[in-house]
Amino acid sequence: MAKKQFKAESKRLLDLMINSIYTNKEIFLREIISNASDAIDKLCYLSLTDGNVGLSRADYKIDIILDKEARTITVRDNGIGMTQAEAENNLGVIAKSGSYTFKGEMDAETAEGEDLSIIGQFGVGFYSAFMVSDEVTVLSRKYGEEQGVRWNSKGADGYTVTPVEKDTVGTDVIMHIKPDTEEEIYGSYLEVWKIKALVRKYSDYVRWPIKMDVEHQERYETGETDDAGNPKYEYKMVTENETINSMVPIWQRSKSEVTDDDCIQFYKEKNHGRKDPAALVRISAEGAVSYKALLFIPGDENENAFAGDNKGGITLYANGVMIMEKCDKLVHEYFDFVKGVVDSPDLSLNISRELLQHDRQLRIIGQNLEKRIKGELEKMMRDDRPRYETFFANFGTDLKVGVCDEYGRYKDFLRDLLIFYTDQDRQVTLKEYAEGMPESQKAIYFATADSVKHAMSLPQCEEVRKRGYELIYLTSPLDELVLEALREQDGKRFCNVVTDDLGFETEEEKKAAEERDIENKELLDFVKESVGEGVAKVRLSRKLNSQPCCLTTEGGITLEMERYFRRGPSEEARKIRATRVLELNPDHHAFTVLKEAYETDRDKAAKLAKILSVLAEMTAGTEVEDPVGFAGLVAELF
Repeated sequence: MAKKQFKAESKRLLDLMINSIYTNKEIFLREIISNASDAIDKLCYLSLTDGNVGLSRADYKIDIILDKEARTITVRDNGIGMTQAEAENNLGVIAKSGSYTFKGEMDAETAEGEDLSIIGQFGVGFYSAFMVSDEVTVLSRKYGEEQGVRWNSKGADGYTVTPVEKDTVGTDVIMHIKPDTEEEIYGSYLEVWKIKALVRKYSDYVRWPIKMDVEHQERYETGETDDAGNPKYEYKMVTENETINSMVPIWQRSKSEVTDDDCIQFYKEKNHGRKDPAALVRISAEGAVSYKALLFIPGDENENAFAGDNKGGITLYANGVMIMEKCDKLVHEYFDFVKGVVDSPDLSLNISRELLQHDRQLRIIGQNLEKRIKGELEKMMRDDRPRYETFFANFGTDLKVGVCDEYGRYKDFLRDLLIFYTDQDRQVTLKEYAEGMPESQKAIYFATADSVKHAMSLPQCEEVRKRGYELIYLTSPLDELVLEALREQDGKRFCNVVTDDLGFETEEEKKAAEERDIENKELLDFVKESVGEGVAKVRLSRKLNSQPCCLTTEGGITLEMERYFRRGPSEEARKIRATRVLELNPDHHAFTVLKEAYETDRDKAAKLAKILSVLAEMTAGTEVEDPVGFAGLVAELF
């Protein structure tokens, strides 16, 4: 029996197939099972027109047989099988797919729109077996043939094909598992628990039952009793042939078969969580791309913290076979928290079935998913605001980052999902805020601090509230970047009450203020000199009412941004400082005292200037660098 060489390319090509195309060795079982499923699909399809097949749909199955002693895994199907010529053509020619050929023939015969789902269309999945095997034997007999075929190979050095007697139609793929190494324990693939786990992970929803012998401990009565008269029991191991895959996934079933409660239970089981999801999205779409989706918006960001995975992730299936556990191409990162599954028969997979050949179908699916997710979030916001606020507390940062990402490309899509505090107990969308604005209000005013309570207490907010206008209170530098990316809302600009002109002054008031600045220039220069490098400028405030002073900034870095950088890991970033401006309230008693001291006691005036500067820092929420020195200054004035 002469050994034949692979017809398609050289040893290098097969080495590439085995070592480069697949990134994960455990994929081999998915590939072999998928081929077995395709073989059954073909025979089942032919049985529709050939009454001699003699098998009903319930008769088809895939068996997995483990033999630890022989160190083999056998995957057996009762599908269409292969002739000797087909075995040599399909298995001896790399990238030759019998499934693809069959699909092409059937597509020419079937009516438009009839579903014929064939998984293996590239002819390389079979060779993934060599990632874990040092020898692969295929025994097969074609439906309608009396003679079987034996195909055997130890890898890239070639293969043999011989006739063989085989009692039943179908194919056995027998993989002799490699010896264990320091890097890889190949023997784990001979364990029942490992095979069950791989089937559940990758092939749970293959449409045909996957069966395997599984040992269970069984209790039985011995016929004896103990001293108390209770029956005695002993235990024995019993082997049962079990179906280890679910076959029909929950997302493929209609709403009449599966309730929302069933879907929620599925979510909890898959994500090991106790809390219900915040929202459920069920989709069955037909059109340019057909797919079914079952998506969940989590109810708690940290429900999987113990597993080290707080993010979501949508699992991608093609005809019930898992392709990507977390497909990052379906939705953008701002919806990264969404969990669930998408299953489509229309995906164009690459030869490893780990990636997609091109993403046109994914883009279509992803666009539809994002519209449905957004619609569900808007519905939650409208019908159950407390639940939405809880969701936003958990995942609002994802949406905010999405607004700022790619120079604001997605800002209009996400704008209406954002909510902001206008009080400690009230959050509104920008649209709701704008709709509630008085006609006289020309801008949307906001203040930023480390908490809503602190932002509300900033002295620069007083003039805005005095006029009856609401403010938006931000609690992070990211919030400021969000408003910067959004630019405006319904034609109203965003105004930072700490750094921007509030726009309240008339021309006469501006002129009077400028004259007052000139009149007090010497005093302001003195204060700047007394405070030193702590502030870049000192000026009279046009925003303060009851407070004696406040701290504002100039330039792109605000005080909140400075605090953010200080908490970061970068040494360079921690050195970034905002350009501080000390503003004094000319109508406050403290300014009058300062002015009198400047005219009569410059030493006392210098101390008052330093005290006012520190008070402004404290009011702004920044850290006082020398609290002891500040206390000493205050004590000296008594």
